[in-house]
Amino acid sequence: MAGASLFSSHPALRGVALMIAAVGVFSLLDATGKYLAQSYPVPGIVWARYAVNLSLLVGWFVARGTLRHMRTARLGVQALRGLMLGSATLLYMTALSQLPMADAAAIGFVMPLVAAVLAVPMLNERLDGPRLVAVLAGLAGALVIVRPGFSVFTLYALLPLGMAVCNALYQILTRKLAGVEHPMTSLFWGALIGTLLFTPFLPTSWQMPEEGLHWVLFGLMGIFGLIGHLLLIRAYDYANASLLVPMHYTQLVWVMLLGYVVFDDFPDGWSLVGMAIIVVSGLYLVNRQRLAVTRN
Repeated sequence: MAGASLFSSHPALRGVALMIAAVGVFSLLDATGKYLAQSYPVPGIVWARYAVNLSLLVGWFVARGTLRHMRTARLGVQALRGLMLGSATLLYMTALSQLPMADAAAIGFVMPLVAAVLAVPMLNERLDGPRLVAVLAGLAGALVIVRPGFSVFTLYALLPLGMAVCNALYQILTRKLAGVEHPMTSLFWGALIGTLLFTPFLPTSWQMPEEGLHWVLFGLMGIFGLIGHLLLIRAYDYANASLLVPMHYTQLVWVMLLGYVVFDDFPDGWSLVGMAIIVVSGLYLVNRQRLAVTRN
C-alpha cells in the first residue's frame, strides 16, 4: 500500500520503475537469444523473435478491436525504421553468440553518442564542443573494452558498434514519427518488417527446436520483446525522456547478473573501466540535452 501511494503521488517514479523493468525484460530477451544461439543459427532466432512478436500484436489488435493501428501514413519511414531495427537485432544477437553479455551491452551503449552525431545532418541539431568531447570519450571507452591489437580482441566485438549505428538511425527515424504515428503502429511495423526481412533466410537458417524447452524459449523471445516495448511506451506516459534515458544504463546491472548466473561470464577489470567511461559520457550527453531543452 505504501509503495502504491508513493507511485500515485510521484508519477515520475512510476515511469522510472517501468523503464527499469523494460530494460530488465530486454535483458532477459538477450539472454534467451544468447542461450539459443548455442544450438541454432542466429537469423532463424531473430526471425522467430519478430514472428512471435507480430503474431501477439495482431492478436492484441483483434481482441481490442484496434486493427486501425496496423495502418500507416508513413510507409517509407516505417519500412526503413524496421530495416534498421532488424539489422541491429541481427548484429547484436550475432555478437552475443560469441561475447559476454556485459561486454556486448556496454559497447552497444555508444548508441546515444552515435545518435548525437547523426542528429546533426538528419535533424539539424547542433553538436557543440563539450558534446563532441563526450562522444569521443565514449568511443574511447568502447575501444578499452574491444582492445584492438590485443589477444582479447575479436571481430565480433565490432558488431555491437554496427548495432549502435543501426539503432541510432532507428531512434532518429522513430523521433521523426513522434506525434505523427501511434506508438502501437510503429511497434507493429517494426515487428512486421523484422519478420519479412528474415523470412528469406529460413530455408538455410531455420531449425526445428530439438526439445520442449527450446520451443518455450523461442516463444518467450517474442513475448519478452512485446512486454519490453509496452513497458517502455508506458514509462513515457509518466516521465519525460531526460529522466528515463539514463535508466537504460541499468541494463549493465541486469546483463552482468544474467551473464554471471546463466553463462558464468563476468567482465574483466579493463572492461569495467570502459563501461564506466561510456556510461559517464552518455549521462553527460543526456544532461547537456536536458539543459538545452530547459533553456529553450
